[in-house]
Amino acid sequence: MPPLAGHGNRVCSSPVETLTPAEISERIAQLRTEHRELDERIARLAANPDDELDAKRLKRRKLQLKDCIIKLECMLIPDEPA
Repeated sequence: MPPLAGHGNRVCSSPVETLTPAEISERIAQLRTEHRELDERIARLAANPDDELDAKRLKRRKLQLKDCIIKLECMLIPDEPA
């Protein structure tokens, strides 16, 4: 099985506080692409019960990606004045 897209165990690997809105949007797009790729890999593994451990690992990674996507999307929402 090929490794995940070179991100290691870190999902939001950049210090997101220093990213511009354009960089955040680009990172969101990258994470969404990886999320879709994981969906496809998980679907292929579902047909093979011998790969249950790999499927669980990929599902965990997919959830981490989703959490990071949500975190980054929230950063794009401007703060409302009090």
